[in-house]
Amino acid sequence: MKEMYPKNGRVILHVDMNSFYASVEMAYDPTLKGKPLAIAGNVEERRGIIVTCSYEARKFGVKTTMPLWEAKKLCPQLIVKKPNFERYRAASLGMFEILRQYTEMVEPVSIDEGYLDITESYELGSPLEIARSIQNRVKEQLDLPCSIGIAPNKFLAKMASDMKKPMGITVLRKRDVASVLWPLPSGEMHGVGSKTAEKLKTIGIQTIGDLAKGNEIQLKALLGINGVRLKDRANGIDSRQVDPESASDFKSIGNSTTLPKDETNQKELFKVMDMLAEKVSVRLKRKNVVASSLGITIRYKDRKTITRSKKLTNPVSKEHEISALAKQMLLKNWNGNPIRLLGITGSDLIDYDHAVKQLDIFSFEKEAKKEPLLKTVSILREKYGKNIIENVGSHSKDPSGSIGTETSFNKDFLRSFPQKNGENNETE
Repeated sequence: MKEMYPKNGRVILHVDMNSFYASVEMAYDPTLKGKPLAIAGNVEERRGIIVTCSYEARKFGVKTTMPLWEAKKLCPQLIVKKPNFERYRAASLGMFEILRQYTEMVEPVSIDEGYLDITESYELGSPLEIARSIQNRVKEQLDLPCSIGIAPNKFLAKMASDMKKPMGITVLRKRDVASVLWPLPSGEMHGVGSKTAEKLKTIGIQTIGDLAKGNEIQLKALLGINGVRLKDRANGIDSRQVDPESASDFKSIGNSTTLPKDETNQKELFKVMDMLAEKVSVRLKRKNVVASSLGITIRYKDRKTITRSKKLTNPVSKEHEISALAKQMLLKNWNGNPIRLLGITGSDLIDYDHAVKQLDIFSFEKEAKKEPLLKTVSILREKYGKNIIENVGSHSKDPSGSIGTETSFNKDFLRSFPQKNGENNETE
């Protein structure tokens, strides 16, 4: 199979789980399959937001970050469940275990996506055969769908994985960039958000092709060094390596909102802080990180803006923790004048699994009870080897070079995560 691989270049896969949280819930409870399902925070309140939703729900127009009340209006039969992040982390662990059986060159990007460099994995088959094998095993063992992009670099692999969902496999070669990517609006390019797309329009750049041919000096003046980087990407150029030890490529996660009117009512301001804390918490958990610092932004009626940040003893990601800290900071720094905008930002981000909490004697017992199963798995791996969660022979290769498909980390494993406090997270 070596002839199927480039002599000098790389072969990169981007594996992206489809509607991950919703798909995990369906794997846990098959009666949810085929139904419009959404995962949302604060399911009891109208102000809760949609974290993710099934493709059945999307057909009704339900989208991520949509307010719960709006989603229910579009789809009255929508089933809504609270997030169960321990369950999602367990599924993520199983997914990355499967990926690492094809190569050690696996770089997690978030809880539900990652890159693989399979350039040296030619003994296992062609790139397309490996992608199909990964997709089939993730589906068979975890009952979860994923889409995979195959390309010579990370950017093109990411773009390719977004092209066919769910359960798609797309090959995107450098020579295909002009015909496949250039006609697309610039906002559909990975790394170009809505605000950047609007900025690009001010200099006449509407499509990815326009960006690829853009004036480098003009782009740098508009977007800084990122403008030059985006032009390279639009031309299919990306020299980043797949790095298993890579740190997250984002430094902070935050949300801000302009208030409907200038506000001095503390109760109303606290409601805004609760809403912002929820959004920041959801994004932190989606990235599987915690914040070691927390900041707030206050903009007054006269447009005067102040920002304040605080280094935390214990990293946070939970909504109530973020909200409580943000409210304390607001009371400490607010001068009493009418407020026009509020914001919360978590920074100094670290991976959840690597976060070490400095526990005091009063919180130790409480935290110990919440210690996730993943720590137990980690200890077992350290003692018995990293493949302890799999059946004997799961790595055995048949004469054709294919990888065994039997593993104990299947959808039944998810059932070891009971509902918290016996709760029923479903609302009709």
